[in-house]
Amino acid sequence: MTADLSATTGGLVEQALDTTAPGIGDAAGSLLAADAPSVVQSVDWLAIAPPTLTALAALAVLVADLFLPARSKRLLGYGALTALAAALAFLIPLRSGDRSTFCLTAGAQACSYTADHFTVVIQALVLGGAFLTVLLSLDDTRALPAGEYWFLLLASASGAALLPASRDLATLVVALEVASLPAFALVGIKRGDRRSSEGALKFFLSSVVATAVMLLGVSFVYAATGTLHLTEIAGRLDDVAPVLDTLAKTGVALTLVGFAFKTAAAPFHFWVPDTYVGAPLPIAAYLSVVGKAVGFSGLILVTVIAFPSYADVWGPALAVLAALTMTVGNVAALRQNATRARGAVRLLAWSSVAQAGYLLVPVAAAAYSSDEQIGSTVAYALMYAVVNLGAFAVAALVARTHPGNRLSDYRGLYATRPLAALALGFFLLCLAGLPPGIIGLFAKVTVFSAAVDAGLGWLAVVMAVNVVIALYYYLQWTAILFRTPDGAPETARPETGAPAADAHRGFRAPTPLTTVIVLTAAAGILLSGVPQAVLRFAAVSLF
Repeated sequence: MTADLSATTGGLVEQALDTTAPGIGDAAGSLLAADAPSVVQSVDWLAIAPPTLTALAALAVLVADLFLPARSKRLLGYGALTALAAALAFLIPLRSGDRSTFCLTAGAQACSYTADHFTVVIQALVLGGAFLTVLLSLDDTRALPAGEYWFLLLASASGAALLPASRDLATLVVALEVASLPAFALVGIKRGDRRSSEGALKFFLSSVVATAVMLLGVSFVYAATGTLHLTEIAGRLDDVAPVLDTLAKTGVALTLVGFAFKTAAAPFHFWVPDTYVGAPLPIAAYLSVVGKAVGFSGLILVTVIAFPSYADVWGPALAVLAALTMTVGNVAALRQNATRARGAVRLLAWSSVAQAGYLLVPVAAAAYSSDEQIGSTVAYALMYAVVNLGAFAVAALVARTHPGNRLSDYRGLYATRPLAALALGFFLLCLAGLPPGIIGLFAKVTVFSAAVDAGLGWLAVVMAVNVVIALYYYLQWTAILFRTPDGAPETARPETGAPAADAHRGFRAPTPLTTVIVLTAAAGILLSGVPQAVLRFAAVSLF
């Protein structure tokens, strides 16, 4: 009897599963089609145009390098310029900040790519910084493998442009690594240069360790929440099970480590001086601006969007990191010797570490007030990007006649190149926050206000003390520019035996390099005259 029952049941199951039976298959198919959610997504090509176009240009440059003769390699640089200009143009129709794509088709409305106001502003900073880096590099790639150089730079820029639009942890990590991996190769691209190889190795090893720690944190967060979308993580962390609370907190802390490295926050900053010194100067400028923007974008996204429930974890941690970073950076900058080789680049490197501390202040303040504080970081980053790229451009100009690039090499620069000296003096005063660098002063006041409004009075005091410390080395470098040049020549031109000062006067600056100095100086002056063009971001929500 049991066998008969099994046979009867099996027959009924087979008939139910038999889609070839008349009427049954059609009915089942119609029922499944009606109930199953659609998995077909429509892609908003305009929203993803900036990073996509940059990535396609990188591939096009790499292929074109195979067919162009050596004398025509310069065309690759102009192609990179054109691609970045086109990517910047595609940001204009996105300025409304209301586009998303790669969204879930069922359940919660979560998207992997969002072009909001935060995305558009950071993409403009990143692509604009990459554009100026290409201009700086046009006359510096003759001794470098041009095809690889432009490919790596565009590939890194595409990842940097993708990161601020990423709204899930998987895309965020991929974008971070796409931006970082080509940067390792760019730092070490000067073959046979010991400093270049050392800087690339330090950059690579420390980045790999930080990425591994961050991935461990991401896996913990996923284990605690069961999702990778940032908005979904925020909702599920609100009511995480008590047994998973420690796991979630550990995941939040470890995730922040990777982004702290990218922002050069202490104690994850040790790679910065040697990496900047070893890299080609345009790449050092790129890392100081675009690399920092990448790190801060990721840090803001994971803290403000994904982890608001654990603000009591990351808020105090970032406040301490901000105080430590600005203090370490400024104290190390004070110790730079004027006669040390590449001392100017080292000072800019330590200055960038200190500036990272200031940029961290509003992010920490967001844990105690609202995410509108993030606008202060964005406003400060825009100011910093303009003036720091300009400072590196002048350093690249001086390095053409003084390869040692010591701080003493800038003595009397006003006597030989008055416009370059005035521009560098203006950039340094902006970084110091002194008139006529009004935009630097207002940006610092905005960051200071964010700390005070959030109740972080102790952090505001630490920042004020560090601003005073930084005045010493910024003003010292500015004063060197206008001193009387040394009477004894440091070096002589090998082809004529003329003193270095005469060589400095006779040297004609390349047009692309001059263009970068003019553009950044003009932008800094314009922003100092109309500071609300940037500072308005500090008063609105960017998400």
